[in-house]
Amino acid sequence: MQSQLKLKKAPSANGPPVLVKSATGVPVWKTITLGTFADPLALRNALDKKGCSIGGLAAEILARPAFAVSSTKTDVELVAVSAVQLGFETDTVTLTAIYAQARQLGFELAPAEVGPQLRLQYFDQPMGEFLIIGMEPIKTWSGEPVILNVANGGAGLILFGQDGRPDAEISVISRFVFARSNERFTPALASTPAH
Repeated sequence: MQSQLKLKKAPSANGPPVLVKSATGVPVWKTITLGTFADPLALRNALDKKGCSIGGLAAEILARPAFAVSSTKTDVELVAVSAVQLGFETDTVTLTAIYAQARQLGFELAPAEVGPQLRLQYFDQPMGEFLIIGMEPIKTWSGEPVILNVANGGAGLILFGQDGRPDAEISVISRFVFARSNERFTPALASTPAH
C-alpha cells in the first residue's frame, strides 16, 4: 500500500495548452478553503510548522497591513492557465496585459490569501511546477509591488514573491492561478480592479 501511495500521480496544474475562449469553459483545477486562520501571523506560523519555505519578498508582504485573511471560511475554486492559453503569441507579455485578458475572459483575481493557503493545501505539487498567483500586487516596505508564486523547484515546497509591477514581463508559458467566479466566491474576497 505504501508503494501505491508513493506512485500516486499528483494533480498538476499543467494541462494541455488549449486556447481559452471563456472562463466558463475552463475546468476547476483545485478548490481551496480560505479563512482558516485568525490572522496573517497564524498563517505564516502554519507555513513554518509544515516546513514550507517562504522567500524574503513573500515573508515581507505577508507582514504588510495590505495582506489580509478572510474572517469566514470560504471555498474558492481555482483555475490554472498560461498566458499562451489566454491568447498571447509573443515570448513575453506584461502583467497588466495578462490580467486584462484574464478579466475579459471572465476570470477573477484571487485574494492574496490564496498564495499561502494554496501552499498549505497543495503538498503533492509536482517538482518543477511554478504557479503565479493572479492577484493584486502588495507593496513591500520600500514600495515595490509583489505577487506570490507557489512552487516546487526541487529543493522543497516554497512560497515566494516576484515582480508585480504592471509592466513586469512574464513568459507566456508561465502558469497563473485565477479564481473562478461563482456563488460561493463572496464579493468581499474579490480584488478591486487595477488602476
